[in-house]
Amino acid sequence: MDKKIILSVKNLVRTYGEGRAKTEAVKGISFEVKKGEFIALSGPSGSGKSTTFHQISLLDNPTSGIINFCGQNIIKLNEDNKSNFRLKKIGYVFQHYELLPELTAIENIYLPLMVDKGITTEIKQRAEKILNEMNLLERKDHYPSELSGGEQQRIAIARALIKEPEIILADEPTANLDSLAGRRIMETLKELNEKKEITIFVINHERGFEKYFDRVIRLKDGKIDRIKK
Repeated sequence: MDKKIILSVKNLVRTYGEGRAKTEAVKGISFEVKKGEFIALSGPSGSGKSTTFHQISLLDNPTSGIINFCGQNIIKLNEDNKSNFRLKKIGYVFQHYELLPELTAIENIYLPLMVDKGITTEIKQRAEKILNEMNLLERKDHYPSELSGGEQQRIAIARALIKEPEIILADEPTANLDSLAGRRIMETLKELNEKKEITIFVINHERGFEKYFDRVIRLKDGKIDRIKK
């Protein structure tokens, strides 16, 4: 049975500036992501991958086009509904981890739920379960400054997971790591994708990591250059 489409992008365009200063960062790209896929968006610097990612993650507004996410054209949502959608439907992983330095590892993990529900025993237990699955339970009371880069990124992945999102969007999650730590992060994401059937969409800058993905959408000059399976 074919898996359902969770994300559909149609004729996406993003331009900046006007007149002579006008820049077309994304030039009418279209693609789909199926539920449970592990997919990458790649391309050289300036190809439009970060701009595309910002549109589908609701961190920016496209100039034109359609982004259908979980059956909704999310571009049409008002700001309050976009904020709610980001909070409940999307898990984010950033290249700079974005952990709060004054919070411990476990506090950083359950922070997204705490904003909505407050701190409960169930939320703490869920955070500990995820930490245990990622072999980081013994680090739960450590602060980010006491963790390695790879550990911090795994905490960031755990933070994305705790919301049980429809999709995890990871923006170059290995960019600030050495090759060994980077490979471990990719293996962690791949394992989560396979065991939990989580849809994961990654901006990837490493050709050596393409083997992990079901598909790689490669951009060039704001357009899709090719899709590699």
